[in-house]
Amino acid sequence: MRVARNRRFLMCPPTHFDVTYSINPWMEPDKPTDGRLAVVQWERLCALLQGLGHKVEVVRPLPGLPDMVFAANAGLMVDGRVLAARFRYQERFEEAPAFQAWFRDRGHPVRQSRFVNEGEGDCLVAGERILAGTGFRTDRRSHAEAARYLDRPVVTLILVDPRFYHLDTALAVLDDQAIMYYPGAFSVQSQATLRRLYPDAIVAGRADAEVFGLNAISDGRHVLLPQQATGLLDELRSAGFEPIGVDLSELLKAGGGAKCCAMELRDPPEGPR
Repeated sequence: MRVARNRRFLMCPPTHFDVTYSINPWMEPDKPTDGRLAVVQWERLCALLQGLGHKVEVVRPLPGLPDMVFAANAGLMVDGRVLAARFRYQERFEEAPAFQAWFRDRGHPVRQSRFVNEGEGDCLVAGERILAGTGFRTDRRSHAEAARYLDRPVVTLILVDPRFYHLDTALAVLDDQAIMYYPGAFSVQSQATLRRLYPDAIVAGRADAEVFGLNAISDGRHVLLPQQATGLLDELRSAGFEPIGVDLSELLKAGGGAKCCAMELRDPPEGPR
């Protein structure tokens, strides 16, 4: 029996969502976007999380920052400490101080990464370790910084397919011991590392990966992922999880999905501040 754990997430409404520039292969500024639909889809995701018993905190969206909806990129929180993002592209630079102010206003110790580090986009907590991606966004040197500041061992994974530019587009943590991932997104060496660490992992096919089926949110039992990832839906059920299909088709136009929208707030063992 898979066991759900109540969690706390930080999210940002897509009030100013649009695709006006291109910093990943999914972004096509010439393709029309529907801002109202993006808000509706985001609100459904938020309601689903709350309906499962999770708490959602909301940061105020700022005009001119259309990618601020992807709050997972804001940083990585472990035991109440935040390693705040340092974005690679100038288009997202101003998101960093906005999110840092939110964390500091709530009493969380914050350190901005010295090197490029795009938060939970590339750093995923899996039990007592952090799985950390590099290759397109996050600088590999930031992995050692994360290990020191957050006091967790870090496993470096190298991404090789530009369509899967963040780790959270190619791998999802399901619980402390289980993951699902798409091998084709990783170097041969990193594929071997994942097979060694997670011999029973769910392995996604190309079709499910390309609809962002791995950009998923799991509470240990329920897994929110795109409803189009039909192969993964079946695999998750067979493994004892309860998949819940969501539609974030508008946000996919910017290269984002469910996990991109939610940064997990991991408080100290004594509980929320």
